[in-house]
Amino acid sequence: MHMTLLPQQDGLTIRVDEKRLDAMVATAFKDRVRSMIGASGPPVTLDLGAVDFMDSSGLGAVIAIYKAMPPDRPLVLARLTPNVARVFRLTRMDTVLNIRQDPDNGIQMESPAP
Repeated sequence: MHMTLLPQQDGLTIRVDEKRLDAMVATAFKDRVRSMIGASGPPVTLDLGAVDFMDSSGLGAVIAIYKAMPPDRPLVLARLTPNVARVFRLTRMDTVLNIRQDPDNGIQMESPAP
């Protein structure tokens, strides 16, 4: 599981450097991200720009990470490829999770319903 931790001035970005987020890597992905973010700290951006394929196990891992985050510590998903964005749209998780087009300039692609 290849990921890069990128501390930012206003938070923490974790870039997932994998082509697939599926059943083969989902558990390792979830565990590694949890260990990288710790229990408290700044907002976390998960950069999924390199991920071309995500199955239900990958989606479940992202949701588990989201649920483990304290309510006052936001999780943002960034740079979703069209295939990955489709998974979030089809499951309607795009209405729950904060999804942004570009983690650097904050252009919002989709956001959770109020």
